[in-house]
Amino acid sequence: MQLYNTFYAIIKNMQIPEIANLETSELLIMAGLGLAVLLFGYRIKKVAFFIVWFLVGYYLSGYLMPFILNSVPQIAENGLYQMLIPIAGGLLLALLGFSIEKLCVGGICFALVLVTTVRYFGTEMQVLAIGGIIGVIVAGFAVTMMKPATIIATAVAGAYAITVAILNLVPDLNPEVYYWPIIVGVSAVGSIFQFSTTKRVE
Repeated sequence: MQLYNTFYAIIKNMQIPEIANLETSELLIMAGLGLAVLLFGYRIKKVAFFIVWFLVGYYLSGYLMPFILNSVPQIAENGLYQMLIPIAGGLLLALLGFSIEKLCVGGICFALVLVTTVRYFGTEMQVLAIGGIIGVIVAGFAVTMMKPATIIATAVAGAYAITVAILNLVPDLNPEVYYWPIIVGVSAVGSIFQFSTTKRVE
């Protein structure tokens, strides 16, 4: 029960990346990786899975950092550990993503559904439960149709990274207004590009 309450607290207090104070260098790297995943996700799917899961692990570790610092005072006193933990978290998930293809596609789809749920429908228990169920259904469907699911999942993941970067680099853009138009438009462009360039690629 304690573990469940901790996980719920993390989700509820999680700061969404598009309104986070990320460094410019991080945003540029994120945009570059997002562009690669957006346009070439299926052709470089192993690398794309590695990149997507590294980003997920990196930022998830950042969200977990306050809990880690409270639990392990030695880390709170050492700046090097605080810098290395997100990188280690990113590499851990990235290695998993690199090695287990079906799990990665399903996981990416589930994560995208959950992020959208938290971002636009809140963090109430019922909302998270519904989002989780929908995420599982979407993930299961994606695993049964690997190529189109991989293309769409990588396009959306790449578009998400690019959208986060744009909304941080151009603060005058209101996330509430421009988030969906940017992410949907960029995802569509990436999906069309990938479908048109991978017709003979299995």
